Order: sequence, then C-alpha cells, then structure tokens
Amino acid sequence: MKIAIAQLNCTVGDLAGNAARIADAAGRALALGADVMVTPELSLCGYPPEDLLLRGDFVADCESRLQELAARISGIAVVVGHPQASAGGLRNAASVLANGRVVATYFKRDLPNYTVFDEQRYFQPGTEPCVFEVGGVRVGINICEDIWGASGSPAARADAPPGMAGAGLAEAPRGARAAGARVLLVLNASPYHVNKLATRCEVVGARARETAMPVVFCNLVGGQDELVFDGASFVVDAGGQVTHQMPAFEEGLEIVELEGDAVVPGGIAPAQPVEALVYRALCLGVKDYVGKNGFPGVLLGLSGGIDSAIVLCVAADALGPDRVRAVMMPSRYTADMSLEDASALAANLGVRYTVLPIAGPFDAFLSTLAGEFEGLPIDTTEENLQSRIRGTLLMALSNKSGAIVLTTGNKSEMATGYATLYGDMAGGFAVLKDISKTLVYRLSRWRNTVSPVIPERIITRPPSAELKPDQVDQDSLPPYDVLDAIMEMYVERDMGPAAIMRAGYARADVERVVRLLVVSEYKRRQSPVGVRITPRGFGKDWRYPITNRYRDRF
Repeated sequence: MKIAIAQLNCTVGDLAGNAARIADAAGRALALGADVMVTPELSLCGYPPEDLLLRGDFVADCESRLQELAARISGIAVVVGHPQASAGGLRNAASVLANGRVVATYFKRDLPNYTVFDEQRYFQPGTEPCVFEVGGVRVGINICEDIWGASGSPAARADAPPGMAGAGLAEAPRGARAAGARVLLVLNASPYHVNKLATRCEVVGARARETAMPVVFCNLVGGQDELVFDGASFVVDAGGQVTHQMPAFEEGLEIVELEGDAVVPGGIAPAQPVEALVYRALCLGVKDYVGKNGFPGVLLGLSGGIDSAIVLCVAADALGPDRVRAVMMPSRYTADMSLEDASALAANLGVRYTVLPIAGPFDAFLSTLAGEFEGLPIDTTEENLQSRIRGTLLMALSNKSGAIVLTTGNKSEMATGYATLYGDMAGGFAVLKDISKTLVYRLSRWRNTVSPVIPERIITRPPSAELKPDQVDQDSLPPYDVLDAIMEMYVERDMGPAAIMRAGYARADVERVVRLLVVSEYKRRQSPVGVRITPRGFGKDWRYPITNRYRDRF
C-alpha cells in the first residue's frame, strides 16, 4: 500500500481554496500511485477556526463543502479534517472520502485545553475508534492530541524525565489497534516552537512501540496570526524509528510505501540549527500574515540597530525586496554610524530606503507643549515624543500605501515595558514579539552566514534607543543575558522568584525583572500580534490580568 502525506498550507475560513488545494494534492497523489492520502487537522476549514465554530452557518458551509469535495474524489481514499455537527455536539472530525462519497468519519477523542489550545470551548470528544480498509490493509485514524494522551498536558511534560516526553496514557491509538488497525494515520495542527519536532518524534515513537504499528504523522504548515505551523511531517515504524521526515516550513507531498506491516524507508530532511528554524518560522509567519490578509507589502522604521536590522532581513527574505520599504527617521540624538549602517543594510538587501528627519516635528511638539512643560525637568516624556512621531509617520505612510507596518520590538522589551505605546509599538505585526534579545543576536549572526548583509557594527555596538545623549539600553535594564534567562524561567516555565534565585540569579535582578514584567501588562495587551516560537509567548497563552495586586513573594 502507498500512503500520501499532503503537508498543506490551509487558510482559516477559505473553504473553497482549501478544498481545491486538497483535491489538487489528491490528483497528484493518485498519479504517483497512492492508495490513500492524509491531510492535516481541520484541513478543510483551517486551524484554528476559533469562534467561527460558534456560527452555525460556518459549520453548515463546512459540511456542504465536504460533500462537494467528496464528489470530486475517485480512485483514491482521502482523509480530510473538518468540523461536524452531530447529535452529541460539535466534533473535531476526520472523514474518509472515496468513490464520490464520505465512507467513514472519526471524532477526535482528546481535546487539548492548554497553552494556545482551547478546543473544549468548541468541541465535544468522540469515544469510538475509526478503522477503514484500503487494498486489504486496515487503517486507523487519530487526530493530533489523541496521539499525545497524558503526555500532552503541560504538567506531564514538565514532570517527564529526560528522554521520557512520550510517557503517558494514550487511549485513542490503542483503541485503533484493538479495532484491527495495522497502520495509524494522524492528522495534526501542531504549531512550531523551539525543539518541538524532537518532542513530537519521541511521543509518536512511544505510541508506535506501544501499539506495534507504524504511525504516519501529517502536520499542517503555514502562518495563522501568531501561530506558525512547521509541517515537518514524518513516519515512524512499529519500533518507533523515524523512516521519513519531510522538510519544515514548506508544502509538500510525500509517498510512503508499506510492505506488509513494514515501512519502506524514505527520505529524511536534513537537520537544521535552531537559528535557521526560528528564522524560517519568522519568514513564514510574515509571508502568510501579509499574503493571507491581502497587504501589498510592508514598511518599518530602520534605526541602525540590531532589532530593526533582523526584521528588515526577515521581511526582504519572506516577501522579496520589492515589497519592503525601510524608513530611517533620525533625530538630533541619532549617531552618524546609525545612518551609515542603516543605509548600507538597505542597499545590501535591495529594499526601498527613505530618510525622514524628525527634528522639525519634534521641535513643533516641544513648542506647542512649552507652556505645559514650563519648570518641569526633561524626562522620558521627551524621549517618548520622538518615538511617537516616528510611529505617526510610519502609520501615515501605511495609510497612503496600504502596506502594513512591522514593529521591531523584541520579547525582552515587551517583557519589561521597554517600549513606547503609540510609538515603536505602533504597527500591525510584531515580528520579534517572541524573540529574546539574546536570540536576536544569534539570528543576526546566523543570517550573515547565509549572505553578509548586516553590517558588523550593528551587531557589535551596544544597543541604544538613541532618544537622549549617550543612551544605551543597559542604563535602564539588566544585562540581556541575565534579563532573558530570568524572563524565560518566569514566563515560559512559570518559576517563582525564589526558584529563579536558587538557579543562581541575584535577588536585585530578579526583583527588578519581575516587577517590570508585572507593571507592563497593560502595554503588552495593546501590542500587535506577532510570531510565537517559544512554548509560551505574549499572546494566546499569556492571559494575565492587567488590574492585579498580587505580587510574588521573595
């Protein structure tokens, strides 16, 4: 038997487009001799559809489109993910389409309700296995969380010892095996974060060994708001060994051949460094957010600093330089080297580059406010004015051109509030929202190994907002290696201050970072959506109250 894995980039709500993409892949799979093709989770409607699922017309349209798609399928069985209304409530379903009709349907049993997942808000769990026959081989179906079982919960993952991420009860695969399945197809919408692929392979390998059957793991690819799905679909044999590994961050169709119960080994995509994977995630997130929402291009403020430099690289690589505009907005505090380096970077990437000095608007604001500010010392108010002037200019250019503004703030800044509301936070998409400052440096050095576009001085000079004389970030923040480590433990691992201090960090640094994290929540709530690449970003899976008097104990 030959199984086709259709690693597709589906768009939420584009029922016609997704159905056409599935049908096209089925035609190509049939031409390659495939007997059955598996698509990602909720491939018909896209993932996650969120509150579209609360609309009866949306669910009804999905059902109509499924029937239309089934009528187009012949000569091959195609497993399609979709929502389905049933007597027991709305289900996360996977249906087998063959010979012009729906021949079998499976309902997802385990509904994740942690981090970015909230499926229990929408779906009711299924209870029964689904096994269908293709060419004399009995094939089982699971959907994403079904294969994880207890090891899918955050608590189980945190408590699992090294090498035991796959440990945990998973009834759905066992149910399929007990119903006679000899191979298991798993439809997935598993979003990317650093090291996620290794965890998937470990978990799925454990399920294969438990059930003594091969597992075909088909994952969604593409950007959807803050989530990026990396694809990287794979197959494990009955012993849990990976036999096929598809490339990450791109669509593809892979043919997997079974001889009896054995998987014939296939292609294994080469491993890539973390920096390369994160960079590709950012590129795909930008490309799909811009493309799927119909923006003609992007623009951003280029400062001569490292954050805007790596954002400009991502934008140019994701969209092509002809769809990217960089705007340098120097003030009286902007160093000559910033102007020189920004110009050189833009030229290296081949993007449109404009210089709009802000001295005139800044003086006008100060003149207008002179009476109100009389007798008061200069402080961050004047610094923020410069940032807000820049934000206003960028948004004006956005309004005129239709291009979306990419903000350039990183996760370290978002954590500590080192950003200006309606200034450098003004824009439509935050490329670095989940990228720590230390990772920004790593990405920049990695990007220069591909082609040396970022001037070395941008990487080596001390970072500065350049909003007052001789300003550097470390005047206001702890060293970034310290800040980022504390942030990672507090935000991504929910460690308390005492535990962080036991890990070797000074009380003063922990108190400072945690205090800034807490008091900056109101800013983060107003920041644009941005790509998530860690197990916990400041987005769907960070839901702290703004009005909050709780303070951690030290």
